Amino acid sequence: MPLFNSAEPIIRRKQHALDFQDRQGLLKLRLQISNKTLFQNIYTRIDQVFMVWGLITAVIFFTAQFAPIDWVTQAAFWSVLTVVGTAGMTMLTHFWVKVERLRWVLYAWIILMLGGVAITNFGIYCGSGTVLMHLCHLWLGLSAMGYFCTGIGLRSRAFIVSGLFHILGIAILPFCLGWQFLATGLVMSANLWMFAETQWDMRPPIDNYSILTEEQKEFNREQYLIRQA
Repeated sequence: MPLFNSAEPIIRRKQHALDFQDRQGLLKLRLQISNKTLFQNIYTRIDQVFMVWGLITAVIFFTAQFAPIDWVTQAAFWSVLTVVGTAGMTMLTHFWVKVERLRWVLYAWIILMLGGVAITNFGIYCGSGTVLMHLCHLWLGLSAMGYFCTGIGLRSRAFIVSGLFHILGIAILPFCLGWQFLATGLVMSANLWMFAETQWDMRPPIDNYSILTEEQKEFNREQYLIRQA
């Protein structure tokens, strides 16, 4: 069996025929003025994780670029936001990764994020110039590793491409001169929000969902047929 399903688009508009595990905690947003709908979309818990991390990365890197705050204060600020984001990610995705048997992907992201915080704090509190000069490289590299893990786990070309996009971001950092934090924030946040707003490719549904009832499994099979149509 091939690793990726080349017949499925890498990125497309969101589908509304969602599996049981995707419908849990579903968020529906609609912006309407009078009888005219300006915006509407649905966000699964996975989408909500992308939205939260997109906001967190924007706040962290834009603050680093523009705010006249000392590094020690920023390190504490970054640590709190990253830990909060990691905890939120764990709570939002816990059921989904259990159903999809992808807990190892969640664990990989947790290790990468907390490891990044530890290295960042070491660089700032211990005055390591090497770390301080490569903070943007560090976080783009950690994100790339996370997307590669996600791409392999979900058998998704979209996440593999995203990992390569972050590697490309590292390559262009030397050309950003004094705007590296801004460039890093834009790369990471835009990528996350893109995933939140679109439907990305992944492997077909697995047949032996161990924690779903037979009715829920049948519901998922019907939803899959609707999506394929």
